[in-house]
Amino acid sequence: MANVEASFPYKVALVTGGSSGIGLALARRLAAQGVRVWLLARRRKVLEAALASLEGAAGKCGMVVADVADWRQVQAAAIRVESEAGLPDLVINSAGVTHPGYVQDIPLDVFRQMMEINYLGTVHTVKALLPGMIARGSGHIVNIASAAAFLGIFGYTAYGASKYAVRGFSDTLRAEVKPLGLRVSIAFPPDTDTPQLAYENRFKPPETRALAGKAGVLSADRVADEILRGVRRGRYVILPGLQNKVLYRLSSLLGNAIFPLMDWMVTNARRHVSVR
Repeated sequence: MANVEASFPYKVALVTGGSSGIGLALARRLAAQGVRVWLLARRRKVLEAALASLEGAAGKCGMVVADVADWRQVQAAAIRVESEAGLPDLVINSAGVTHPGYVQDIPLDVFRQMMEINYLGTVHTVKALLPGMIARGSGHIVNIASAAAFLGIFGYTAYGASKYAVRGFSDTLRAEVKPLGLRVSIAFPPDTDTPQLAYENRFKPPETRALAGKAGVLSADRVADEILRGVRRGRYVILPGLQNKVLYRLSSLLGNAIFPLMDWMVTNARRHVSVR
């Protein structure tokens, strides 16, 4: 194993959504480097299996069952982690859900769920741990957004809005805590091979399927590697995958001119699929 001090500067990490997908891939890499990782998620049995899969987890890493959408549960989880492992140096907000579909078909409850878990779940975790991090004068917060937070992707009105909210929160958070000695990063993963992707594939409109079919799917391991590389380098914006980097730069360069391009892509997709 590489020297922890040389390879990764943090000793205690909290990973929300750490029971599967990108969160678990990140947790495994951190634990393998000697970081004391705590996993937070809603499902106890899945969490227990995830914890058991962490290298060297026995007596060092831990888990806490909590729903990030519930402020009181997050507060209690933060207190437990601090009491048993110490205040985290690294906080990764990876808990998230998605449910694509045509806007007219997505129930209002789904819009609310996206905001409560994806956005407010991130805010809750940050708010619970930020006072201690400010008092200490150090720490790194990593918020996992999505490519849907810089592109208006067809079929993702509920999910995209919640991830745009994470982006807005992170942009402002970075500015506020940087003078206090804290770092913030935001990651924009593209489609990633996770249980969440398998779930959303069941609900994607035909246009969304056609558009996604032209893009590659990254493994959770690769996304985790690129996120941690960006964290080590102190980057604010982290863009896993070459195509993702190109799309981000293109959207920044074109500004509002990106919309005719996106419209053309949707029109082209509709020509090749059966739509209502």
